[in-house]
Amino acid sequence: MPFYLWTKKTSNYRQTAMILRKLLLFAILSLVWLNGYAQFAEPEIRKVQKSERAQFEHRFADINWTGQGLYNPTTIDRIPTIELRSRLQAAYGDPTQTIADLIVLNNFRPGKAIQFEYWFIIDGEMPLMILDLDGPFADGLVYVGASRFIDRMPQVKRTLNRKLMGDDGDPAEFSDYFFSPERDQWYLVQYKDGEFKREMINRPSF
Repeated sequence: MPFYLWTKKTSNYRQTAMILRKLLLFAILSLVWLNGYAQFAEPEIRKVQKSERAQFEHRFADINWTGQGLYNPTTIDRIPTIELRSRLQAAYGDPTQTIADLIVLNNFRPGKAIQFEYWFIIDGEMPLMILDLDGPFADGLVYVGASRFIDRMPQVKRTLNRKLMGDDGDPAEFSDYFFSPERDQWYLVQYKDGEFKREMINRPSF
């Protein structure tokens, strides 16, 4: 092959290789940018209504639940649960279910129940549950989500913190029941007329 033809062919190879390298670099940078955007974009959080519980449970029946990724400390972890309940009421309305729902529908033992549960679907695909640990006698909340979404959970937690501690979460009135097995006592838990209340009561009729 004449030298000038070999040189021309080699030059074409180099130009093609350079173009391919640039395209590959662009593709990699695009993926990095999209991944970063997905991690920092604010998630869409939709509360599951009471009427949607069976559908939610069926859809996520095979989910591996975990709290990993949801316990990075934020302001709401230091707030009394009774106040967080009122802030959840303001931001998302009534809970997905309460102890009253569990007892009425499932003949649930009060000592194993909770005061309230909020169920959510994040970005149309990720399930999340928020509930109380010890009714109105503790701080913070309990969080569980699907293990395959662990990498997205910190951003979800930050968004919840912002919403509950911002104007969307200004305390709203609510009224729940709670049974404490340690105290063997029923309580009426409320935020009413600007006051948080934990009133000892007899077992309510559901």
